[in-house]
Amino acid sequence: MAVEETTKTIIAVTAVALTLSACGYNKGERALSGAGIGAGAGAVGAAVLGSDPLTGAVVGGAAGAATGALTDPDDVNFDRRRRR
Repeated sequence: MAVEETTKTIIAVTAVALTLSACGYNKGERALSGAGIGAGAGAVGAAVLGSDPLTGAVVGGAAGAATGALTDPDDVNFDRRRRR
């Protein structure tokens, strides 16, 4: 039963992170939102897997910040309208 709950938690955290990954219109905003999302996901993931949540938050935050800084707003754009 614990494996099923762990899997559901990981899927839920991943879905939320992917949904919010396009937050921000410039590199700084995307890096900041990516760091926050990554830190939260890393802390939850580490806690679920029995590791140190602080380490998970640091690693997740770094990965999220890097992902946010390296992406373009049009890479993940759920807004169907075109920007002018």
